[in-house]
Amino acid sequence: MGCLTTAPMIDGIFSSTNYIASKRLMDITQLRHEALASYIANIETPNYKRLDLPKDFAKEFAKCIKTGSMDELKTPSLVTDNDTTSQRGDGNNVEVDKELTAMSTNTMQFNALTEFVSASLKQLRVAITGRS
Repeated sequence: MGCLTTAPMIDGIFSSTNYIASKRLMDITQLRHEALASYIANIETPNYKRLDLPKDFAKEFAKCIKTGSMDELKTPSLVTDNDTTSQRGDGNNVEVDKELTAMSTNTMQFNALTEFVSASLKQLRVAITGRS
C-alpha cells in the first residue's frame, strides 16, 4: 500500500520541469567543461579555434523552460567560435585567463545544479523511508 501513495510524488519529482531542466543543465555544463579543458590543453596549438555552445542555446533553453517542453530540447553540439579573434600571431584564439575564469564559473554552476538534484532525491528518500 505504501508504494501506491509514494508513486505520485516520485513521478512529480522526476517529471517536474525544474528537475528535468537541472539534469539537462548538468549535461550541458559537463559538455562545456570538456570544451574548456580542451582550450587549456591546446593553448600552444597554432590555429586552434575555441569551441562553445551555439549562441542561441540560452534562448532556446529558456523557451523550453517557459513552455514546459524540456523534451523538445536537443543536446547541443559544440561549434567553432569564430567571433573571438586571435590576439596572437599563430592564429590560436584561446585566452588562458578568460578560459580559467570560465572553467571556475562552470564548476560553480555544476555544483549548484548537483545540490538541487541531490535535494530532490533526498525528498524522495524521505517520502519512501519517512526519515531524512
